[in-house]
Amino acid sequence: MNHEQTPFWDQLKKHASHQPVSFHVPGHKNGHLSGGEGAEYFKDILKLDATELSGLDDLHSPEGVILEAQKLLADLYGVPKSFFLVNGSTSGNLAMVMSAAKENETVLVQRNCHKSILNGITLAKAKPVFLAPEFNEEWGVAGGVALETVKEAIRQNPEAKALVLTYPNYYGMVFDLESIIEYAHNHGIPVLVDEAHGAHLIGGKDFPASAVQLQADLVVQSAHKTLPAMTMGAYLHFNSHLIKEERVSKFLGVLQSSSPSYLIMASLDLARAYLGSFSAKDEEVLLEKIRQFRKKLSKVTGIKVLNFEHQNGDPLKVTIQSETVLSGFELQILLEKHGIFTEMADPDNVLFVLPLLKKDMDYPLERVIHCLEEELKSYGPADRHDKIPFSKRPVSGLALEQKEQERRAIKTVALEEAAGKICAQQVTPYPPGIPLLFPGEIIEGEDIANIRFQIMAGARFQSGENIKRGSIHVYQDV
Repeated sequence: MNHEQTPFWDQLKKHASHQPVSFHVPGHKNGHLSGGEGAEYFKDILKLDATELSGLDDLHSPEGVILEAQKLLADLYGVPKSFFLVNGSTSGNLAMVMSAAKENETVLVQRNCHKSILNGITLAKAKPVFLAPEFNEEWGVAGGVALETVKEAIRQNPEAKALVLTYPNYYGMVFDLESIIEYAHNHGIPVLVDEAHGAHLIGGKDFPASAVQLQADLVVQSAHKTLPAMTMGAYLHFNSHLIKEERVSKFLGVLQSSSPSYLIMASLDLARAYLGSFSAKDEEVLLEKIRQFRKKLSKVTGIKVLNFEHQNGDPLKVTIQSETVLSGFELQILLEKHGIFTEMADPDNVLFVLPLLKKDMDYPLERVIHCLEEELKSYGPADRHDKIPFSKRPVSGLALEQKEQERRAIKTVALEEAAGKICAQQVTPYPPGIPLLFPGEIIEGEDIANIRFQIMAGARFQSGENIKRGSIHVYQDV
């Protein structure tokens, strides 16, 4: 198929060019009501903010240009069917989990997953079994799940209906997903992959293999993260003999907006065409620019450029580690003062997400080098501190299932009194951003010791002000 084609974008542009008169929603009437503040920014955009009109198709029952655009998407990624998502990867994650598991069925899930995966398990009323990720000491962050952990989880739970993994992680780290998929499939278990950060991985031979290429059953990608798509634009790819495509379509119909953004869908069509025309020469030139950027960064006194294990990771992700008295957060703020905004920071690191440039494009990477060279001159080296450790049993389940949790009252107890009780809140220290406890898990002495260590080390807890005050929510005994 010709991936230079953009059928949906072409039809939307054609519709707007005819200067149609709107007696339908949305209320801005093709931008006619966009006067006042912001009008100069929005007047042209709103001309394209259409709805399910003749010739523009319907996302929930595509028969025309949306169907054609989704066929092009499936062809590019080499799968039987692909879907546009206008509610972000969140809607895709919810749909793929709910299509694979029903009430009281077991789902094996990577502990450091996105919250939307857990929300999907909750909505399905399924039973999660958590798989602990490997921890990278140098980076101080969680990576992927080991094959041995997956084998043990399947040995303990052969009835599992799905294995849900995150690949790559936020920092671009990958793991042996191919062996895991093969092992799970040999046991009749479908593999669902949250590949939010990997929509571009099929773009070149020097990128890590995509979960789509490794034959995962369902793969969700945030196209807006690394492709030129609008925020909330995402893809879901179907490639399974173990899950019915009808269930995936059904849940997408339930979970996605009944008024989908035609702007987002147009950007998804354009993003697919951009990736489809990304050539080997584009990749060669881009990787050379990245190599030069990393090389110059590594010569800046006061920072360390982190390398992927075996050089196997997403080249668009570049992580630097502060070797000065500045924390990663402070280094990020320093860059922002120069108008340079990074993806994220943690106590030690700052993460850059680089653009998927084509050979004739440029980007002001040198500004980062100049800023760091100039600013870090006045900061001395820091005493190295130990990274906050993380340890959890490789495979663990809930002591109190969701339905029973709903029947129990919740109380707050001091941490020193919590061992042996059932946790009633999610406890996620940052770093490393791995949930230490989920509602329904038994609190062990090691968990309490870990929480106290994290507090002393300055970790923050998402929705956990009570944790920092030395208490935790637990379920009351019946």
